[in-house]
Amino acid sequence: MNSDANPILTLVWTFALMSLFAVGGANSAIPEIHRVAVDVRHWLTDQQFADVFAISQLSPGPNVLIVTLIGYSVAGAAGALLATLAMCGPTAMLAYYVSRLLTRPGRKRWPAIIQAALVPLSIGLMGASCLIVAQASDRTWIAVLVTAMSAVLAFSTRLNPLWILLAGGCLGFAGVI
Repeated sequence: MNSDANPILTLVWTFALMSLFAVGGANSAIPEIHRVAVDVRHWLTDQQFADVFAISQLSPGPNVLIVTLIGYSVAGAAGALLATLAMCGPTAMLAYYVSRLLTRPGRKRWPAIIQAALVPLSIGLMGASCLIVAQASDRTWIAVLVTAMSAVLAFSTRLNPLWILLAGGCLGFAGVI
């Protein structure tokens, strides 16, 4: 496929295929989205990717907004719409047909077995996503320290993540990171 000839076709093909492997949602596909968007297709730089990820997480709505923003940066509004549909459509259709298959009479054990198998896979993919975003955005030792402290706070306390985000934003605004 010649990506230079038709960037919209490349966006659709890339995200449609990627959606089928995004076990656990779009955030679990962040390492592959980063690899394709930054390293393979050069649609974004590392910093742009980190910024797009931050905007997609801050915006209300689904985590798949990162794909929308990448599509927009590649091909404008049409790219945003088609990249989003490509990321959501195949997965939605697959989930619909699999759920219909698993809810048939006589298949009571399989849904629980499949869910139990997918949980560790999803957790591992999301951990990889955290690592990719941290590598793309943490350029100084202070930023690495803030990221590590934020992760420890989020994991070990019941502190609302918005407070941690606000503290990081204030440190960034103050020029510390």
